[in-house]
Amino acid sequence: MSDLLFYIGGGTMNRAGIIDTHAHLDDKKFRQDIQNVLKRAAAAGVTRIITMGNDFSASRHACILAEQHPEIYAAVGIHPHEAKEVVPRTLEGLRILAGNSSKVLAWGEIGLDYHYDFSPRDCQQDVFRKQLEIAAELELPVVIHDRDAHEDVLSILKDFTGLKAVIIHCFSGDLAIAEECLNRGYYLGIGGTLTYPKNNKLRNVVKYVSLKHLLLETDCPYLAPQPWRGKRNEPAFMTAVLEEIARLKEMPEEEIAKATTANAQKAFWGE
Repeated sequence: MSDLLFYIGGGTMNRAGIIDTHAHLDDKKFRQDIQNVLKRAAAAGVTRIITMGNDFSASRHACILAEQHPEIYAAVGIHPHEAKEVVPRTLEGLRILAGNSSKVLAWGEIGLDYHYDFSPRDCQQDVFRKQLEIAAELELPVVIHDRDAHEDVLSILKDFTGLKAVIIHCFSGDLAIAEECLNRGYYLGIGGTLTYPKNNKLRNVVKYVSLKHLLLETDCPYLAPQPWRGKRNEPAFMTAVLEEIARLKEMPEEEIAKATTANAQKAFWGE
């Protein structure tokens, strides 16, 4: 991790309070060194991390991590890959998890994935709708997975106008999709893919979108920014995303950090 320590030493130490709004700290890749991961995050200025649920087990583990570590918060939900495994008691169990912990801030990661289609599309849509209904009932923000399913995701979300907040995780749409999301007041989660040399589509979106709609995220351990591409991603690496947003918008990094943190506080904490 010497390259990471060098990077942090290059100036990220002064960025206090940024929030990783989408992580998977329950992943087995973090089992052996979670304390060191959190220390490096703090050194990079990442003081709060929201770890997602993909299924009931991951959601439960997210809640346990949140109770064990003051800087970790949780979301619960069923990823579209796992939709085919859902039975009624699955969603009821998630509802209980959400109700039993003040550190559960959102319902997610939920949505549609038409790229892999690990679950039938009609099943994905049914489970997606059921989870949106619960999130609306519990007044929780929703964190949306949308891969090659923009039209159906936006169509289904349109039926749920009372959601507390909608976060489109790892935004991958074009300017037209971004415009529709902005018109509805959604937030766009921006992660390490922004730094990939060929991802001009996302860079164009970030240039265009008002800063008040952007959130920082890692999706760790996946999709590490370009300096660590191919390695395990972790919250400390999010500073590379912040720097790229600042470069694209020609704004000081401190302003990007302040604005995205305020956005996260509004979306997840209602502040």
